[in-house]
Amino acid sequence: MNFIKTKIKDLLIVEPKIWKDDRGYFYESYSKRNFEEAGIDAGFVQDNQSLSQKGTLRGLHAQSDPHAQGKLVRVIKGRVIDVAVDIRKTSETYGQHVTVELSGDNHRMLWVPPGFLHGFVTLEDDTIFTYKVTSLYNKNSEFGVVWNDPELNIDWGIAAEEVILSEKDQVLPLFKDLNSPF
Repeated sequence: MNFIKTKIKDLLIVEPKIWKDDRGYFYESYSKRNFEEAGIDAGFVQDNQSLSQKGTLRGLHAQSDPHAQGKLVRVIKGRVIDVAVDIRKTSETYGQHVTVELSGDNHRMLWVPPGFLHGFVTLEDDTIFTYKVTSLYNKNSEFGVVWNDPELNIDWGIAAEEVILSEKDQVLPLFKDLNSPF
């Protein structure tokens, strides 16, 4: 596995080594040893998976301590623009974000540690998105920021009128109103 640093400390793109032949391909999507060697002691407790149609945007979400989640995210089928926003108050990159295209073809993953808002938008129908988390979902610790916040100015790679949101994500607050617990 190759762990690629992004412009934000601790946020890493993970590229697995892929073995291909005439039958198809094989790769390790997670190796505790490799992650620990890269300085990540994640302690994953659950795997989640979603199926979404083109334009589905999920985010921007996080959970506060003691239920803060680290996430290892990837796409099995289809394509997404994945976004992580640094909400660690003492970080030099507070309020900055990274976007990365994840797809079933490029096999890239993104390690999103606790202290980040996370979200993604699907660029193809029938996109299967999966992620490992370090803490179980806890409704009372969940919070978020609206996807199209003008201060964050995230380029989601899709027109606003094509975005499909849940009712919950439609009413999330602005970033300026976020009182980050990190």
